[in-house]
Amino acid sequence: MADLGSRWTVAQVLALAPDSGSAKSARGLANPRTWSDLGSNESLVWGKCQGSARAPYQVTVDLNEPAFRCTCPSRKFPCKHGLALLLLWSANDGVVADLDTTEPFAADWAADRAARTKSAATGRTPDPEAQAKRLAERESLMSAGIDDFERWLHDIARQGLASVRRQPPGFWDAAGARLVDAQVPGLGERVRAMGSAVHARHDWAPHLLGELGRWYLAVNAWRRRAELDPAAMGDLRALLGWSRRTEEVRSGERLADRWHVVGLSQEEDERLLSQRTWLYGEHTKETVVLLDFAAAGMALTVSHVLGSVVDGEVALYPGGAPRRALFAGDEHKVAQGEGLPGATDVGAALDRAARWQAGNPWLRRVPMALTGMTVVPGDTPLLVDRNGAALTLAPDTDVWQLLALSGGHPIPVFGEWGGERFHPLSAEIDDRLVSV
Repeated sequence: MADLGSRWTVAQVLALAPDSGSAKSARGLANPRTWSDLGSNESLVWGKCQGSARAPYQVTVDLNEPAFRCTCPSRKFPCKHGLALLLLWSANDGVVADLDTTEPFAADWAADRAARTKSAATGRTPDPEAQAKRLAERESLMSAGIDDFERWLHDIARQGLASVRRQPPGFWDAAGARLVDAQVPGLGERVRAMGSAVHARHDWAPHLLGELGRWYLAVNAWRRRAELDPAAMGDLRALLGWSRRTEEVRSGERLADRWHVVGLSQEEDERLLSQRTWLYGEHTKETVVLLDFAAAGMALTVSHVLGSVVDGEVALYPGGAPRRALFAGDEHKVAQGEGLPGATDVGAALDRAARWQAGNPWLRRVPMALTGMTVVPGDTPLLVDRNGAALTLAPDTDVWQLLALSGGHPIPVFGEWGGERFHPLSAEIDDRLVSV
């Protein structure tokens, strides 16, 4: 580690960059005109950087580790703002001066870190007063962002759906970015996604109208959050993107079973790789989902094999079914499963989906294990059960692969139902699950 008594070199700062792009961006941001409230002391460097949001990003660096804190939504660590701040500090030209007084946002973060470190070392619980203060600050920031979002929703209602379809993608991106800045990233991502959906979908109007209703419901649910039961509050937090600490989840409700891995789904954008792993409990008959994430271009650290059976205990996140979970301790693959467990016909699956969505109106994906499904290709490809009930397949489904695997015969299929289309993830072929 560099000597804290002297300022670092540019090379030492850029060595901390997660990639070359971050280093290049940091150099561009290392301009005093975009910064305010700059300062440093023997262990901290701090400043505020004006970005695309209304409020500037608050940036603090603890030189001892180093450790970084920035209020921007970047998933890179350290982010470009933290690196740019260190570049300004390393120049030692008076722009980032040594001060006797620390900015409150930097001092509070440093104090919180010191308290957490001390608690971890001594085994003592964190300071309840400090925790309450952090919670109040977060809720205040979220409330301000949600108030702004409600005004945006009212503007859309006044202008009409047809008018917003003419808006460029930046219209949706800006609204989503404001929510991310208000620490409501989950809702922000849904708003951003609508920018492409309104142009790509032929049924864009009812799709948008449904989402607007769910977003407005979230606004009102947030304001009445004190009245929500733990499950409803868990669902609301999941929608908003207010994550829970792993330790908090592990200390809560648990469920032990032999878990069949029945479906895997991966999504990747320019920033993040995410994976949903659907598990079905052999004895409890519960369906849960594991969520794993990795930076774009990196491999997931956790991977389960489709069709395997894992003996273990999962910790459940608060919320309604189907619940998010994580393995709470040791897990052991005990067997290779035989077929798709828990499969029903379309009618029973839709009944269960309706019950789940009645409990959680923001539920986007409902897992369905279906038996006796026949692939029917065409302009609108379908899956049809033995009773003649049909589900429309998602546009990205490889219909011909699914038809070839089935040989035209009815087969069990597992996938995700989005309320309008079914996205198959696996199918049972010769008593084994294969990815589709």
